[in-house]
Amino acid sequence: MYTTKELLDLDHTLAKEYLEKFEYPWESFKGISDLIIEIGKKLNKEEYDEVSENVWVAKSAKVFSSAYLGSPCIIGPETEVRHCAFIRGSALVGKNCVVGNSVELKNVILFDNVQVPHYNYVGDSILGYKSHMGAGSITSNVKSDKTLVVVKNEEEKIETGLKKFGAVLGDHVEVGCNSVLNPGTVIGRNTNIYPLSRVRGVVPANSIYKDTNNIVDKND
Repeated sequence: MYTTKELLDLDHTLAKEYLEKFEYPWESFKGISDLIIEIGKKLNKEEYDEVSENVWVAKSAKVFSSAYLGSPCIIGPETEVRHCAFIRGSALVGKNCVVGNSVELKNVILFDNVQVPHYNYVGDSILGYKSHMGAGSITSNVKSDKTLVVVKNEEEKIETGLKKFGAVLGDHVEVGCNSVLNPGTVIGRNTNIYPLSRVRGVVPANSIYKDTNNIVDKND
């Protein structure tokens, strides 16, 4: 339930060929920066402008003048980057996305139609097609003891070898307002997270997360 193929429809990102190489999506984190530069240099100049070195913005995108676009990054067609957004770099943002006011992105892949519209921090993470993070929800990407992140699914543990790993959201995931996704969180497709949640480990697809001990199937 947490492999790349199980979580993500790769037809909705410029990173498709890159992500196809990895069994688990978090294995891609170390190469996101180089990937963006590689893709950027091949983009259609009639569709994208290189507004600064290794920063490409689709001509149809709307970027507010107060937003900061750090290198390298790609902002896709019809995407809106709003007031005071802070894209620190290594951000591949798809088409028809919303990067909202005071949102911070760092080392991320946002698939098409992703919304991070209000006061979100997303670092060392992948957000799948049409996923949405409610206002104030964040990914926590470093453990408090600074040890390497382990993905935990009940008794199963997967060593990632990563010090920084926020979350992977499958397609169509809804994260409620002011939730915290702890390091190494993986959320399956079509799952809803209640507001004010503290989430860690693997959350199954097609479920509703109410709290750690109360995760129900959407069909129940």
